[in-house]
Amino acid sequence: MKRTTIVCLFFSFFFTFTGTSLAEEENSLSDEDLIEEQLNYLDLEEISDFWDIVRHEYDGFLPETQKKEFTELFRNNGHFSITEWLKGFLNYFFHEIITHGRLIGTLILLTVFSLILVHLQQAFEKHTISKVAYAVTYMVLMIIALNSFYVAVELTESTISTMSHFMTALIPLILVLMATVGSITSVSLFHPIIMFIVHTSGLFVQYFILPLLLLSTILSIVSTMTDHYKVSKLASLLRTIAVGSLGIFLTVFLGVMSVQGAAAAVTDGIAVRTAKFVTGNFIPVVGRMFTDAADTVMGASLLLKNTIGILGLLILLIVCTFPALKVLAISVIYSFASAILQPLGGGPVIECLAIIGKNILFVFATLAAVSLMFFLSITIMIISGNLSIMLR
Repeated sequence: MKRTTIVCLFFSFFFTFTGTSLAEEENSLSDEDLIEEQLNYLDLEEISDFWDIVRHEYDGFLPETQKKEFTELFRNNGHFSITEWLKGFLNYFFHEIITHGRLIGTLILLTVFSLILVHLQQAFEKHTISKVAYAVTYMVLMIIALNSFYVAVELTESTISTMSHFMTALIPLILVLMATVGSITSVSLFHPIIMFIVHTSGLFVQYFILPLLLLSTILSIVSTMTDHYKVSKLASLLRTIAVGSLGIFLTVFLGVMSVQGAAAAVTDGIAVRTAKFVTGNFIPVVGRMFTDAADTVMGASLLLKNTIGILGLLILLIVCTFPALKVLAISVIYSFASAILQPLGGGPVIECLAIIGKNILFVFATLAAVSLMFFLSITIMIISGNLSIMLR
């Protein structure tokens, strides 16, 4: 297997870099020229479309230095201010809190009204009407709460779908550039694993994790309606299964990616280094010229790969962070409402508000975990390509 790899790499060096070495000898191309030449052969239209979508959707919260076309951002990727990005994220978070101010008011008014009805029931002997009014108020409040939970779930599903489409557009570009620098083994490893996680994670979250969280939320709310029939333990079990399954999925995937990625990078580094040694020392006259041209082209491809990878991470960060902050804002609203209303008196209404806030927080954690999985996948690919170069 190793002998076959070395032979393939040898011929790839020979046929790929013959024209490059001659062109370099005649025109003396610089690294920038090589990057521009390789850039012309890459299809960046899909990534550019994703950037245009997020740039127009979150235009008011992006740093001024990043409000550029993708081509301009690509050629001026050196300026990234963490402080400006954090300010943009915080502004969006508080914007969502203020936008949902009407929801906070509605929750507070309905909760106060339901507590007043509870006191009316205790003050009069015949309190059938007040019970009916309390039940109606309670149901309206639960409909609003469950609708908010549904909004959070729907936003999570759409965000994961968007990230999957973006990964499908970005990964082939990075894999092509990794193959250009000789990371053949890494490409053969990462391609099936990344494509598996991209297509599986969305289905896993949509049809397993989120339904379990939804069922857990409904069971928890049902448990607050009566003192005779409690299913809170079952709700807690379902929530634990959902969170534990997601944690196991994330741990196994990242463990395999890290270990196998490092092993593949070492294999690529040794194989290419051997091929370069054989080419440079056993092919007379032109062998050294081939290896020098290969080093030049690999260096340019490495810079291009890192640049595309970093910009891909930036776009992925925007795609996942803003919806995650919106989900987090909804969770904070319900938790805040239950916290400030608890001194007025306990009861199922206050408990339900706390349950909704807590379970929406688990939805936020699900979105954050999948986003972290995608984010670290791209990072490991970039590091693996760089590691194989360092080993040469």
